[in-house]
Amino acid sequence: MSLTYLHTMVRVKDLEASMAFYKLLGLEEIRRYDSEKGRFSLIFMAPPGQHECPIELTYNWDGDDGLPSDSRHFGHLAYRTDDIYALCQHLMDNGVTINRPPRDGHMAFVRSPDNISIELLQAGEALPPAEPWVSMPNTGHW
Repeated sequence: MSLTYLHTMVRVKDLEASMAFYKLLGLEEIRRYDSEKGRFSLIFMAPPGQHECPIELTYNWDGDDGLPSDSRHFGHLAYRTDDIYALCQHLMDNGVTINRPPRDGHMAFVRSPDNISIELLQAGEALPPAEPWVSMPNTGHW
């Protein structure tokens, strides 16, 4: 089982101010995804020449009243894996709760002992849906 670091996500209340701050640190915008349907933007910023180490700024177009009081500015760490089912099974076998099972063969969420949300993504195409994942309910939140 191999893992590849993908990004760290933080929720932002004021996109322009946040982008300006990260630019002051020397980061540059390397890609952007705007979802009209979901009414959010994902802006990936990284140091020049280090595009493999981005931060994802998640901005909800209609505001985010929970920020900063709900302590969820930090969203999650994300890792790609060669076999999401094997990794989730390995984690479960070692006492880790799968908060969002990989029902789609593509994405799962777990939490660290410190309650940090970790997103796991299948490398390449999604795996075919399989049990026990397909019928496993969500547990808690992520």
